[in-house]
Amino acid sequence: MAKTNYFNYPQDVTAFGFDWGKLSLTVAPEVNGAGRFSGGVVDLPGGESHARHNHPGAEEIIFVISGEGEQMVEDENGNPITAKVGPGCTIYVPESRFHSTKNTGHDPMQLFVVYSPAGPELALRELPDFRLLPPGS
Repeated sequence: MAKTNYFNYPQDVTAFGFDWGKLSLTVAPEVNGAGRFSGGVVDLPGGESHARHNHPGAEEIIFVISGEGEQMVEDENGNPITAKVGPGCTIYVPESRFHSTKNTGHDPMQLFVVYSPAGPELALRELPDFRLLPPGS
């Protein structure tokens, strides 16, 4: 099957690996020329979480594909709002707000994330535990 830049599977693109899991960018300027947003699949193993962080100047949408967890998004006053999330839940993270995700189960948690505008994911390359994973990893 011929691969085009319109149809991408997570296993067909390089991934950003971290101690807590990985992000496979399936839509991004460097993947297919998308300019107004970027996105991809996050794999979070059972019991893992990623630390509280934000994406300055960008909004984020997180859609839970599988697994169960706990999502925190800070309100406009910086107060953490936490909820249990599972398959089918869509989480909206307003521009520049701090947030975190924890997989509270034993099974992997899979998320689809979208950043608008594109670009905040590039800052992830600067994290100390970042490693670029080849397709299929």
